[in-house]
Amino acid sequence: MMNNRDRWRVYKRVSVMFFLAVVTLTVVQRGSINMGAPFELERQVRMDASEETEVEDKTDTFKSFWKAIKHQQIPDTRVTTQRPSSTEDVNPRTWDVTSSNCSANLNISSQDWFKGLEVNFKQFMLYRHCRYFPMLLNHPEKCSGNVYLLMVIKSVATQHDRREVIRKTWGKEQVVNGKRIKTLFLLGKPSNEAERANHQKLLEYEDYIYGDILQWDFLDSFFNLTLKETHFLKWFHTYCPSVRYVFKGDDDVFVSVDNIFEFLQMSSQVKDLFVGDVIFKAKPIRKKENKYYIPQALYSKTYYPPYAGGGGFLMDGTLARRLHLAADTLELYPIDDVFLGMCLEVLQVTPIKHNAFKTFGLVKNKNSKLNREPCFFKSMIVVHKLLPSDLMHMWNLVNSDLVCSQKVEIL
Repeated sequence: MMNNRDRWRVYKRVSVMFFLAVVTLTVVQRGSINMGAPFELERQVRMDASEETEVEDKTDTFKSFWKAIKHQQIPDTRVTTQRPSSTEDVNPRTWDVTSSNCSANLNISSQDWFKGLEVNFKQFMLYRHCRYFPMLLNHPEKCSGNVYLLMVIKSVATQHDRREVIRKTWGKEQVVNGKRIKTLFLLGKPSNEAERANHQKLLEYEDYIYGDILQWDFLDSFFNLTLKETHFLKWFHTYCPSVRYVFKGDDDVFVSVDNIFEFLQMSSQVKDLFVGDVIFKAKPIRKKENKYYIPQALYSKTYYPPYAGGGGFLMDGTLARRLHLAADTLELYPIDDVFLGMCLEVLQVTPIKHNAFKTFGLVKNKNSKLNREPCFFKSMIVVHKLLPSDLMHMWNLVNSDLVCSQKVEIL
């Protein structure tokens, strides 16, 4: 039989042991919670470093994305989908536009020249002063390290099939002879108001998977292609101090990466390189039914400056950074490739015309068989334009054991 003193001792020991157990469990639980963030960061780093690991974790990634959408609003860090910044970026720069509040310039609405404009041009002129908008999706890590060639493609939210084919063909990120190629798609907000929220969510999901979309907070439209141009130039100037070359084009073109590399190797000593399907002494189109119609009030000169067709062109990275500064000195213009020609004119740079850039097709007759001849495509740098299925088919033909009776000397 234990006396009262022994019972008290046992009670004290049990109480102390219970208290220690509670403290231990609390510490362990807090430790596991605090380990969640670094563990997730480590997992993301592994995903970036290895395609195999990325494939293994793909199912979990998909589930976590849609779970986040269903149960909570995605925070800004998820919307921008920025991966861990490189240790090389000691002082990373940032996109400095955080607000898109921009009201119409009503001061011009009472002027006679404005009253004579078509509705779409009135809209353009009223908001022409709205130069820059916030970013919705951003990937500054694309320019970290030594990037030899940055492939930049204009696209819109609904054309995911085109982006998918490009990722599998000429836009595939790779290293060629020790030189890195990176790929980005440029987008504004979906233009379909009824389906905008759905299209935006699908676009965010696509970017969550591939991490290659830059998106800004302006509507995707024909006139806003110039905004896409200026926003990319500002983005490139901000985040890409060491990228050597830039290819910029549409999402319906065929591109030969091998021919780009061959051309750049031969042009390594050319200063301020800007090459494409250049048009000299083009006149503004005054026919209102034409897509490229420009009223006299917007441009009164007889000729445009030399400019490259927007379907695809190559430029030196240093020149691209200077083009951003030149663009800020000009009023926005509704035709993006002409606007870029105006920027080149400010810098006193003349673009180079090259026959391997075919932004209007191989031959003018769209029904010609030459437009579907793989031996011609094999000798080109850019051919515009192809449907996704045609692009995939032509890519497979050109990259097969194709035997051409005669090599076309273009490069």
